[in-house]
Parts: sequence; structure tokens; C-alpha cells
Amino acid sequence: MDRNLFTADAVRPEVAAFNAVMAERTRDLPGIWDLGVDVARSGGFMPTPPPSPRSFDIEIGSGVSLHVVPSEAARGVLLHIHGGGFILGGAAQQDGMLERIADGTGLTCVSVEYRLAPEHPYPAAWDDCEHAARWLIDNAAREFGSDSLVIAGESAGALLAVATLLRLRDRGPAQPFRGAALSFGVYDSTMTPSQARATTGVLKARDIAKIVDSYAPDASLRRDPELSPLYADLRGLPPALFSVGTLDAMLDDSLFMYGRWLAAGSEAELAVYPGADHAFIEGPHPLAPEANARIDAFLAARASGE
Repeated sequence: MDRNLFTADAVRPEVAAFNAVMAERTRDLPGIWDLGVDVARSGGFMPTPPPSPRSFDIEIGSGVSLHVVPSEAARGVLLHIHGGGFILGGAAQQDGMLERIADGTGLTCVSVEYRLAPEHPYPAAWDDCEHAARWLIDNAAREFGSDSLVIAGESAGALLAVATLLRLRDRGPAQPFRGAALSFGVYDSTMTPSQARATTGVLKARDIAKIVDSYAPDASLRRDPELSPLYADLRGLPPALFSVGTLDAMLDDSLFMYGRWLAAGSEAELAVYPGADHAFIEGPHPLAPEANARIDAFLAARASGE
């Protein structure tokens, strides 16, 4: 890891200009807690994009559904777990990204509609994601034409992806996922230093603390490996790509998890993007194409067994 990635000189001029424009545009916008969760979910916090015209949903039992963006000739299947702080987002709200992955990698993308907090705190989302993963293990070949599985998640979705991998490893079957693309994940629900010190940017410490109260109201459980996989035994997990920006409140989470993944004897890559904030790959950020190309290449290679 190059220390120069974290200097002001590492931020490209176009990135600095983009950040300045976004800071001005969002300076006076209300936050999630100002709006209220219901209003934020209905599009008051961020636009809700339309679903892909080729997408469809599958009910898989236990109240869980999967949102599918198919690839014409699937070479593998991606289990995608969306972000949103465990309180926002939905399986059909990132179809532009899933279409890109399906078209560029040949992976059929399957996003799980997990239950949201605060109505459904831990372990509801964890149980739903495990159920989705097990359903894919049993049905992906028949339903989608391939049993080569990879997993991806952003922010809260990255935590849920790691927790799902840990459950599968510990409860069986043998690890079925060939790779994990984990973007700006939260891996410590007791808050890493970068979370606790965040006073600017997309995520601030005070908002993160309220989010944690929503999905993990029992503070005594917050360092449990399911809620804070930074403290888990990470042995036997598949190769992972950790992507994060230097301005992200979750910076430490990715840096620390990358090191622990390697220390556990598992393969890992770390991609750090100077000047990028949380969720940068999901919008028009100048670094998004570069980061997404690396994520897509990683997923394609892992699904192919490379």
C-alpha cells in the first residue's frame, strides 16, 4: 500500500472539481434523519431509478424474493447485496449497475430483497441473505444455467456478504462462492477510527451511530463477528477485492479487513481511490468507471476460476 495514495497531491484535478461541485449541491440538503426513514425510502433522500425492462423477481420462500437481471448466456451467477445502511435501498434499485455487470461479464445478477431496519433489526437481513445464498447453491444451475457463484455488496451489503460467507463456511456446505467484491463496507459496528472521526462527507459519525442503533439496537452484540466481521475468524474465505475511497468514513474498515483477510491465509486485493467518498461507484464520479471496470474484471475472472 502506497502512502502517497492518501496525500492531497494524489487527488486528480477532475476529482477535486467534482467533489467541490457535489459539496455545494448537497450542502443544504436534509439528511435521512431530518426527512424520516419513510420519506427517505420513497425517494426523498435519493432518486429511485426504474428497474431494468429485462429484470424479473423470484419468490424463494420464507418471505424472501430475488430480483434478477439476466445475462443472455450466463457464465456464472452473482449474488448481489445492496447497500443503504440496512435501512434504505432495495433489490430493484441498482439495475443500471447490474445490467452493466451482466453485459460486461456474462454473469446473471441476482439481488436479494432483504428485510430492513429499524422494523427488522439483526438478524433479519442476515437470515434473508443466507437463505438467498443457499437457494442459489441449490438452484442456480437449473434456473440460470450455471453453478459458478460469486458475491458482491456495497456498504451494508458488503458486511452482509461477509457474514453470509462466514455462515456458509461454518454451517456448510463447503465454501461455494469463488470470489467476493466488497465495496466500502462497514466491518466494525462499534465504529473504526475513520467512522468515529468523520465530520464531513457523505457519512458522518453522528449519522453512522444512529444507523447502528437501527440495525443493532442491542449494543452488547455489536462486536459479535456477524455484526463486526473485522473480529471474525476469516480463514477459508474466497478471494476478495476491497474497494474504497480515501474520503470515505469507512476507509479504515476496508484497510483493516484487507489486512485481516490476508493474515487469515485468504487471497485479497485492495483498491484505494484518492478523493473518492462513500458510494462513489454508484454515480457519475470521475473514478467510478475505473473502479467498476476493476470490480467487473475481478468478478468475471473469479467466476471463470482464474
